[in-house]
Amino acid sequence: MTTYIIRRILLVPLLLLGVTIIIFGMLQFLQPAERAALYIRDIPKNPEALESVIRTYGLDKPIYIQYWNWLVGQKNPNTGEIHGGILRGDFGYSRVGAEPVIDMIKHRFPATLELAIWAIIPIIVVGVWLGIQAAINHNKFIDQFARVFSIIGYSFPAFVFGLLVLMIFYANLKWFPPGRLSNWVIAEINSGSFKTYTNLMTIDALINGRLDVLWDALRHLILPVITLSYISWATFLRITRSSMLETLNQDYMTTAKAKGISTKVAIKKHALPNALIPVVTISGFTVVSLLGGVVITETIFNFPGIGSAAANAASQLDVVTVLGFALFNGVILILANLVADILYALVDPRIRLSTN
Repeated sequence: MTTYIIRRILLVPLLLLGVTIIIFGMLQFLQPAERAALYIRDIPKNPEALESVIRTYGLDKPIYIQYWNWLVGQKNPNTGEIHGGILRGDFGYSRVGAEPVIDMIKHRFPATLELAIWAIIPIIVVGVWLGIQAAINHNKFIDQFARVFSIIGYSFPAFVFGLLVLMIFYANLKWFPPGRLSNWVIAEINSGSFKTYTNLMTIDALINGRLDVLWDALRHLILPVITLSYISWATFLRITRSSMLETLNQDYMTTAKAKGISTKVAIKKHALPNALIPVVTISGFTVVSLLGGVVITETIFNFPGIGSAAANAASQLDVVTVLGFALFNGVILILANLVADILYALVDPRIRLSTN
């Protein structure tokens, strides 16, 4: 098990290097003047001043030198100050956000993280439970219901379902508003009467002992969570059902029942661990998509997360910001795959034994 984990961890730096090379390669499609946004905020209009910026930050040098400067930063020969350098957390300057890209990520990511935390639990628990029940009750009513439920979920585009629940529960019933917080909560935060510790509003509300703020944050989370959950349930249901049906028909399940083991125990100890392997895979990708920002859902519900910020940057052709978000998502994807590989070994001992 230890050897297996170490091997997977040693692959992480190589994968991260590959991601940086791909992102840097995309930057090369930009003109040197556009790449200057990685180092300075305001690109000068004067052609002579612009050429001076390009020379100062080595944007006219060979590509391998530019790549190194992009990784570690470039020192300004006049002031001695180091600019840029993704290893220093400097992804460039965002024209859309009027702030460094890394600061934009810091401000936006807590909202996306909170949405992901509240969404991933019902997505996995309900989706897997429905899939298991459908497989156990094959061709019975619950199985037929699950199949119809899954087909509808696959057929509904996220933006259609999101607009539908927004129309019903906000426009008509006035129950669950869009956005992240109500204006009165934002006013309290700005005034300093409400302290933020984690920038996860539901957690900060509990720390402050403010149940009214907690309820307000939950009201704004309900519709995005419902939208993300319903669309994802269809995927989890079908994968879990298919994997569970295949597992239930294996010889070892027949042998277990022949030995007098009850069906419930056989499913719990033998079928379920094997059936969960593909579920772990799809769970990893779901977490990545949630943490990377769900563009459509965040945009529909005006939720100020990574996804809506990336969509806004793309619509205004802020390439530096978009590539900064792409690099951030790449890191999340690699780390999530590492966690998924470790979970594989915990769920299925054959995986870790085959690597020893």
